[in-house]
Amino acid sequence: MVCDFKELGEFGVLELKKRGADYGDLFFERRYTFSARCEESKIENVSCGVEAGVGIRFVKDFKTYYGFTNSFSKEAVKAVIDNLASAASAGKEVVLDFNQKEPRFEKVVEGTNFELPVREKVEILKRADDAARSISDRVKQVTAVLRDQLQEVVIVNTDGVIVEDLRPRVVFYVLVVASDGVELQTGYEPVGHLGDYSLFEAVKPEEVARKAAERALRMLSARPAPAGKFTVVLSSQAGGTMIHEAVGHGLEADLANQGLSVYSGKLGQKVASELITVIDDGFMPGKYGSAGYDDEGTPTGKNVLIENGILKGYMYDRLEAMKSSGLPTGNGRRQSYMHVPIPRMTNTYIAPGETPPEEIIRDTKKGILVVKMGGGQVNTVNGEFVFEVSEGYLIENGEVTEPIRGASLIGNGPKVLSEIDAVGNDLGFSIGTCGKDGQGVPVSDGLPTIRIPSITVGGVG
Repeated sequence: MVCDFKELGEFGVLELKKRGADYGDLFFERRYTFSARCEESKIENVSCGVEAGVGIRFVKDFKTYYGFTNSFSKEAVKAVIDNLASAASAGKEVVLDFNQKEPRFEKVVEGTNFELPVREKVEILKRADDAARSISDRVKQVTAVLRDQLQEVVIVNTDGVIVEDLRPRVVFYVLVVASDGVELQTGYEPVGHLGDYSLFEAVKPEEVARKAAERALRMLSARPAPAGKFTVVLSSQAGGTMIHEAVGHGLEADLANQGLSVYSGKLGQKVASELITVIDDGFMPGKYGSAGYDDEGTPTGKNVLIENGILKGYMYDRLEAMKSSGLPTGNGRRQSYMHVPIPRMTNTYIAPGETPPEEIIRDTKKGILVVKMGGGQVNTVNGEFVFEVSEGYLIENGEVTEPIRGASLIGNGPKVLSEIDAVGNDLGFSIGTCGKDGQGVPVSDGLPTIRIPSITVGGVG
């Protein structure tokens, strides 16, 4: 693919320089997608698609001017750059859409398992549906969704960088609704990775479906969650929602540099317990948020954000690095060629500690064990958050006892990080799509088992 776009990219870079850009880049993309769902035991919404285009960024005096087109011609590229340069000279911040009606596409890259026949992809959904329904007649609804995409990108910029990256991804999830005739409860289980359909060699569709169904059924028999201050143990299975929302976004350089983060201006300061090290690593093999390069052509890698409680750095794209006279960290990401790159997380996690998770639970006399987190909200300016608990249990005298439902965690990110008094030697990851500024990108979030000595639990008991 580099050969396809090297000449056009070099032409575009010369035009950007000629028109006075302080910095500029061209982001070439081809994306092949498949999506299908099984609902009410029927296969629905089967779709295959392909999109391709080039996004062009013109940076002048730290202001970004952006345009895109799905026509791969010198004339189209020059037209976008001319318009961006004119907007820059007039001081107008714009995003221009130069998409053509009928773009051309080439054949999907050979040598991947994405050429799996559609009937076999559909069979994955049917297997999951059958497995979930076979567990109990209290399972009333099952929704299984399978998506894949093969994204090819080439990035060329005015610094002389020309890089190519191939990003195959598969994601699969099952949502189950169970009822006992009075209550309705849901169970949700997602899996996904950077890779092809070898995903299902590591985890079977039936296993994903059973986990979702069993979670819904367990919550049917759960007691209402108590409310008040409790010791809370977050399992490594819980997913990294808290680290992603309550901590990660606040460490993205654009928010930090604008004073919109509770971590603004705190480099070198203690912001967490000495037990806490937070890392963002975009080059973890197979992880859903990984890539060889970010969407600006910067190599991805391991960035230590908080080390033993001390704030060491933020996540930078090229523009925020330029403003700070620093270096980009491989965190410039965009949803597609039609979007401007911005600082984003990749695979963000708390590093494991040394304590076995069972010892943490045994040492907790009374509290709540969170096995699965749900959604939530966070204010990055002050760190306040509210997160739902999808699956939780009481801890009594160091043992896990009854399941509870309807719980939520209410607290402050930096305060929670500062008070954590135990970190397990395990590490689990969850996957998701992170939304920011109207864009969504794939991410992974990771967590070892951790203990928060006291946090407000919202409940109904």
